[in-house]
Amino acid sequence: MGEREVSMRDAINDALREELERDDSVYVVGEDVAEAGGSFGITRGLHEEFGDERVFDTPISEQAIVGSSAGAALTGSRPVAEIMYADFMALAAEQVMNQAGLFRYMFGGDATVPMTVRTVNGGAGFNAAAQHSKSLHGLFVGMPGVRVVLGSTVHDTKGLLKSAVRSDDPVLFFEHMELYNRTAEIPTGSYTLPLGEAAVEREGEDVTVVANQLMLHHALDVAEALDGEISVEVVNPRTIKPLDVETLAESAKKTGRVVVADESVMQGGPGSYVARRIEEAAFYHLEAPVSLVGVDDTPVPFSPPLADAVVPGAEEIEAAIRGLPRL
Repeated sequence: MGEREVSMRDAINDALREELERDDSVYVVGEDVAEAGGSFGITRGLHEEFGDERVFDTPISEQAIVGSSAGAALTGSRPVAEIMYADFMALAAEQVMNQAGLFRYMFGGDATVPMTVRTVNGGAGFNAAAQHSKSLHGLFVGMPGVRVVLGSTVHDTKGLLKSAVRSDDPVLFFEHMELYNRTAEIPTGSYTLPLGEAAVEREGEDVTVVANQLMLHHALDVAEALDGEISVEVVNPRTIKPLDVETLAESAKKTGRVVVADESVMQGGPGSYVARRIEEAAFYHLEAPVSLVGVDDTPVPFSPPLADAVVPGAEEIEAAIRGLPRL
C-alpha cells in the first residue's frame, strides 16, 4: 500500500466516501451537506455520487438531526450526522444524553445505536467569536453510552472516523476548524484505527505532554524546539472516552512529569479529567503534580489579541514544561 499527501478535509471526505461505498446502510445528513458540501466543504461531491437518499440536507434543527439519526440507527441504518459547530451540540445534547446514549441499556442490550455525529471544535484562530469557538468534547464525557473521539492528525482522523461509522455505539467525533487545511501523507487505501487507543507521537525522557487536536501540534513544535535541552514525550489520547489510561500512565511513569494541554475550559473540563486519571494511575512515579494548560473560565473573544490571550498555544505549553519542579 502506497502513500499520498492529502489535507485533513480530504481525508475525512475519503473516509465518508469509502464507508458509503462499503455499506448501503450508511448515509450522511446535516445542514447544507448535500448541495453546499457542508460549512467547511467536507462532504463536497458526495451528494452527486451517492444521490438524495444517501446524502441529504435537513432543516436548521440540531435536535432533529441527531434525534432522527438516533431513531434511524435503531432500525438498521448507520447515519453520519454533521453539526456545523460544537457549540450547537448543546441543542442536541438531550438527544444524546437521554436517548441515543441510553437505548442499548434501556432495551436490555437488544438494540444498538450505530450513529456518528461529526462536529467542529476550535475557531479562535478564525475569530469566530464566543458562540462558534468552543471545544466541547468534555461536555459528553459524563454521558453514559457514548464514545468521544478527537481528530488530531490527518492519518488518525481518517482511520478513527471509519471506525466510528462501523461502531455499534453512538460516537461523537470532534474535528478542529484550524486543522482542516493541514496536510500529511497517509496510506492510499482503506484503513481503520481502533477506538480507545492512544498514540505516542514523539518519544522523550524528561516530561510527558498529553495533547489533542491543535494543542498536539503545538506540543510537537515545542518538543522540537526544546530538543537537546529538555526531552519531551508527546502523547495523543485520540479518544477521550474511552480514555487509554494505560498508555498515558506508562508515559508518566517513564518521565515522572506530565503536562496536559487541551483547548477546553479547565474548570471541570476534559483536561482536568485526564490529569486526574494520570495522577491516580501513576502517582508514586510522579516527581511533580500534573500541570494543566487550558482555557480560563471565560468565553472566547472575537478580538484577535484577546482570543490569543484566552486560548493557549505553544508558548503556554513551553511555560508549563519549564515550570515543572526539578526540570
